[in-house]
Amino acid sequence: MVKIDGKTMTCGLLGNPVEHTMSPAIHNTLAELQGHSLVYVPFLVDHGKLGQAVAGARALHIKGLNVTVPYKTEVMQYVKELDPLAQQIGAVNTLVETEEGYKGYNTDMPGLYRAMVSEGIRIEEEKVIVLGAGGAARAVCFLLAFHKAKQVYLLNRTVDKAQKIAEEVNGFLGKELVVSMALQDYDRLPDEKMLAIQATSVGLAPHDDEVVIDEPAFYEKVHTGYDLIYRPLETKFMKCVKAAGGAAYHGLKMLLYQGIIAYELWNHVFVSEEQAEVVYEAMKEAMGI
Repeated sequence: MVKIDGKTMTCGLLGNPVEHTMSPAIHNTLAELQGHSLVYVPFLVDHGKLGQAVAGARALHIKGLNVTVPYKTEVMQYVKELDPLAQQIGAVNTLVETEEGYKGYNTDMPGLYRAMVSEGIRIEEEKVIVLGAGGAARAVCFLLAFHKAKQVYLLNRTVDKAQKIAEEVNGFLGKELVVSMALQDYDRLPDEKMLAIQATSVGLAPHDDEVVIDEPAFYEKVHTGYDLIYRPLETKFMKCVKAAGGAAYHGLKMLLYQGIIAYELWNHVFVSEEQAEVVYEAMKEAMGI
C-alpha cells in the first residue's frame, strides 16, 4: 500500500469519459511494485476545458498525465514541446512534466510494438495488412515504417482516406511502402500468409458479432491477426483468423505497455517483463476476467 504524504507524486488521466479506464490499475500497481510514493487518478475533463485542465495540472505540479479520447490531438496545442514520434503521428497520449511545461509523447505505438514483441510477433521485413484508415491505422502505418516492414497493404471502405495515409507515410520515407486498397479488393493481395492488424472500432463491445471483412478467403491470407480492440477479449476478427488456422491476439497488452512506457518516462525507470506480467494480471482482475 502506497503511503500518502507531502512527498507523494500525483499522476492522472485526462479524458471524457474516464469511468471505465484501466489506467489506475496499471500505474498504481507499478508504483507499489517499484516502491514509489505515487498515486494515479482519472480526471474527467468537460468539453472545451482541456486547456484549463492542462494549465491547472501544471499549476498543481501533476508529475505526469495520460490523455485519452477525445483529446489526443487537441492536447498538442497545450504542450511546450513535442516528441518527434508524437509530432509525426499527430497524437499525444502522455504528458511529462518539465521545467518549462509539459512535453507530449505518443506511447500508444511504442506500446503496440512492445506488446507484439512480447507475443513473438515480428514486423521487420514482414508484409502487413492494416484494416482501417482512421487515426489508429495512420499511427500503425508509421510504426510499421519505423520498424522496417517490407510492405504494407492499407485496406479501407473509403479508398481516398487510405490513399491519403499512404501518401503521408510514403512521402515521409521517400519510397512506396504503403499500398492503399478498397476492402472488397482483398483478393488482389499477394497469395501468401501475412500479419494483419485490425485498426478500426468494428467489433468493439457490444457489437461483438461485427467484422470489417467477413469472407473466409481473406483470412486464408493471414498467419497472425492483431486486433487493437480489447473489449471483448476475443473479437470476431480474431475468431475468423483462428478459424483459418492463424494465431490471433487482442489489444490489452498494447494498453498495458503504453501505460508502462508512460510510467517509465515519468519516473526515469525501467519496468521488467516480470513486473509487466504482474500489472497485466492486475488489469485483468480490474476487468473481472
